[in-house]
Amino acid sequence: MSLTKARLPALLKISSEKNTISSLKKDNKRLNQKLLQLQALLEEKEAQLGLSKRSNGATNSSILSSGIGGENLHPSTSSEDMFPHATSHLGRIAQSEERDAAESAKFVSARVESSSRQDLYSASSLHPSSSGIDDTAQKFYGSHFDDTGREMLREEEFPEVSAEFKETFLGHTNPITRCRFSASGNNIASASVDGTVRIWTYDSLIPASRNATIYCGAEIMSLDWECKSDRLLLIGTADGGIKAWNVDAKRVVCDLSTTDAFPSVLDLKCSPVEPIFVSAASSRRLGSNSIDSLGYASLTVWNMKTWKVMTVLPLGEDPPAITSLCFNHNGKILAASATDGMIHMFDMSAGLQITGWPAHDSAISSLLFGPDETSIFSLGSDGKIFEWSLQNQGRVLWSKTSSWFSDSETTKYCRHEMALDANGRQLLVTSGSLRAPIYQVQGHSNGFRTLPHSAAITTVDWHPTLPIFLTGSADNSVRVTSIP
Repeated sequence: MSLTKARLPALLKISSEKNTISSLKKDNKRLNQKLLQLQALLEEKEAQLGLSKRSNGATNSSILSSGIGGENLHPSTSSEDMFPHATSHLGRIAQSEERDAAESAKFVSARVESSSRQDLYSASSLHPSSSGIDDTAQKFYGSHFDDTGREMLREEEFPEVSAEFKETFLGHTNPITRCRFSASGNNIASASVDGTVRIWTYDSLIPASRNATIYCGAEIMSLDWECKSDRLLLIGTADGGIKAWNVDAKRVVCDLSTTDAFPSVLDLKCSPVEPIFVSAASSRRLGSNSIDSLGYASLTVWNMKTWKVMTVLPLGEDPPAITSLCFNHNGKILAASATDGMIHMFDMSAGLQITGWPAHDSAISSLLFGPDETSIFSLGSDGKIFEWSLQNQGRVLWSKTSSWFSDSETTKYCRHEMALDANGRQLLVTSGSLRAPIYQVQGHSNGFRTLPHSAAITTVDWHPTLPIFLTGSADNSVRVTSIP
């Protein structure tokens, strides 16, 4: 009995500490949610303030010269009459933070996480009552038109995407450089500036047996999953390393190296059919950001059974760095983009370049085949996006210039990129802002903006089959967002 009494205070102390830790984690999750709500509210107020300032000059020139539904409009001289919703919102800016948070909280319900995942995840289900911009503001925001004469919103005025579900992964301690869904979409790999890769899942129904942290010892510049399964993950680093991680065995099964002359592994792509992958490595030079510091290119084809070099694809003498790679559906064609604005196309059977054309005046950061592979998308470092016809080479089918594509501090360690959804209709692009634009490719309609991070969005990806996307940020977080 005396032994039992001696142990009792220690047990009570452990129980008390567990309760305290649990309470602190709940408080942290609640504060994170409140921060995101207040950030979104602040952006809305700023947009409405800009709207109010523009109203006097813009409405006289745009609204008086046109009618809605065939009727002439006679705007009031008062901005309160013209923008009742906007001015009423502006009048509420001075209200207390607690009331704003309470109003926003009506649309947020917290998900319950298991104790083993509470230290890594902040999750909630989001049920917004509106798209984020009221009807009156949407009616008068636009000031430019598409080719059919329809009014188009500026990107900063895109409505916020309606999220059915969101979950934020908080396991990294440094800015995110890359994040990728696996071939099935069940697993996610995210990489950080600090040289770590974390494998995780956003769905509590999926076993966490594959979850792991991989320490690479250098900045992660590229990630790619094996196309036929979720078994292998390829990792490219800034010191010339290429690691193959087996998620079932939870170990590195092969550790390759590029030549000393090409230490930066900018991209890796697995063939969708053959057991091969291609690495795009670059030499280095002095530069103010990640693109300017790239030198010459090397494109190498590797065998994934022997882990040996098969061939080096020809690029000519002193070729500019290759920044992005993509295969077509059968792996017979490889597209590659370069820092001199060129797009190169390779026949993988012959190992030769078959065509190429100058696509941008700036370096190209990202390259994607269109959904039917009759076109290819390119993203320039200046924010220009083109969809090129592959049936009529050189013809532009669609284009955008991202106004959120700022040359921010994040470009020192991050190359901008884009991702297409499974249907090839929505194009998600990284951003120097707290939100990223989602362009509607087909139909040229207005797009959306993502939920806010607390820093620039540095990497993006879409689920291979579902309307779910990833956004990685310089705030060290990765968010999974499901949309209708």
